[in-house]
Amino acid sequence: MRQLTALDAQFLNVETATTAAHVAGLAILDSADGSLSRDALEELLLDRMHLSPALSLRLAAVPFGLDHPYWAPDPGFDLGNHLFELTLPAPGNDWQLAEAVAEIHARKLDRAHPLWEMHLINGLPDGRVAIYTKVHHAAIDGISGAETLATLLDLSPDGHLKRGRIRTTAAEDGAPQRYAAPSGEDQHQEKAPGLIGMLAGAAVRTATHPVRAAQSIVRAAGDLDAIPLAAGLPGAKLIAKAARLVARERPDRPELPSLAVPRTPINGPISARRHLSFGSVSLKDVKIVAKANGLSVNDVVMTLCTSALRSWLRERDALPDGPLIVAVPVAVRTAGARDLVGNQISAMVAPLPTHVSDAKQRLREVGATMGRAKRRFALAPATWLSELCSLLPVPVTSLATPTIFRLAGMAFPPINLIISNVPGPQFPLYLCGGRVLSYYPLSVLTDMSGGLNITCFSYDGMLDFGIVACPERVDDVWSLVGHLRKALDELLDERVGDEFRDSVGIDLVAG
Repeated sequence: MRQLTALDAQFLNVETATTAAHVAGLAILDSADGSLSRDALEELLLDRMHLSPALSLRLAAVPFGLDHPYWAPDPGFDLGNHLFELTLPAPGNDWQLAEAVAEIHARKLDRAHPLWEMHLINGLPDGRVAIYTKVHHAAIDGISGAETLATLLDLSPDGHLKRGRIRTTAAEDGAPQRYAAPSGEDQHQEKAPGLIGMLAGAAVRTATHPVRAAQSIVRAAGDLDAIPLAAGLPGAKLIAKAARLVARERPDRPELPSLAVPRTPINGPISARRHLSFGSVSLKDVKIVAKANGLSVNDVVMTLCTSALRSWLRERDALPDGPLIVAVPVAVRTAGARDLVGNQISAMVAPLPTHVSDAKQRLREVGATMGRAKRRFALAPATWLSELCSLLPVPVTSLATPTIFRLAGMAFPPINLIISNVPGPQFPLYLCGGRVLSYYPLSVLTDMSGGLNITCFSYDGMLDFGIVACPERVDDVWSLVGHLRKALDELLDERVGDEFRDSVGIDLVAG
């Protein structure tokens, strides 16, 4: 039976009265024919749950919290604990939907059952329905979460691919791909170790922890110059280079700029309340900007977020003189990996040039900064996130984590926020016959990472943004969506202006 890793367990440890550590998605579907009902969802889930181990496994705790929990089948599984339905009051607009989903998103999952819920939300206009799904971050990361969602989706309204799994990305020729359903051996249906087995395993891992902790320190030391807070310590770069030499790794990794975190309204202890907003921009327009400037789509996405944050902070007279510091999750799940339970992620930490006033210059600086971070990551994917989670003994980690996160949020936040960009399929998908129109990802807030999280998912020609905020830290989450759209318009206008100047050979001067 699979045991949670130190990183998986950290997502359990971080949960408090004000922090819920699940990732979620809000899908908007066209169901004008009324085929998408609770009964249809129930039938679909029961038919395909075997394709997604995370949906049928619950936590099996080790006595006294002496070791990380295990994943075990739930013998009393009841879909009624996971599938819910509600109807919005008229007129059922986006603000009402966001308010209803924010309330659900703020609630922690019940650890007595498999750690997921699905909510069918009726009452939207024009024959649309919404489906909000959340799964605990201990069970999935961004990529495995997208794969889990894909097991429920079809390539056509008739749902003929009931026994296949759709990839979340397309092949080079743009054709959708399929996975075969996993065999019984792949579905983690073995029982968790008994009491004696759990205690024996805990004893062995406790006895060997000093050795493993020392190994984690050595491995993490090679990334000391890339770890928030630690990178600012005197001699951090020299220590990191020496550690890489000892470990026989390449010592000449690209140096990162300063990771000093400015104080902003979005940082500090959070409350239990959540507000959220969502919206979309054209992926085609983003690609136009990327191609015109020799950058990647992700570089443009990060620039849009940079510009939106700059505008939001300026409106509140809270724009720092230096850049914000952002953490960008990176999937390290190997191609073809069959295990869809747990986390295989790392993170890049980089500055966002919110202090730069010119839009074109912001784009160039984001491209340069992210390019340097990506080159460094390509040379040696950072493991420091997992290594730091492994340093302390399990009982100490579970008790200390909430306090560490709270104190860090008050005194020395390591980052200003987290921004994620998850690639998705560029063709329409269907669920119970209803076409998925948009899919807005929603993620986690913690005291340490700040009261704002921006996540983006590319789907069928659009970039769908989901923004989660603590209302005590972010007073207007909807204005950020507007700023994202204005930021893209600004970059498109810059591109058109450049092309016009090139064609006529003169500089345009604003009148």
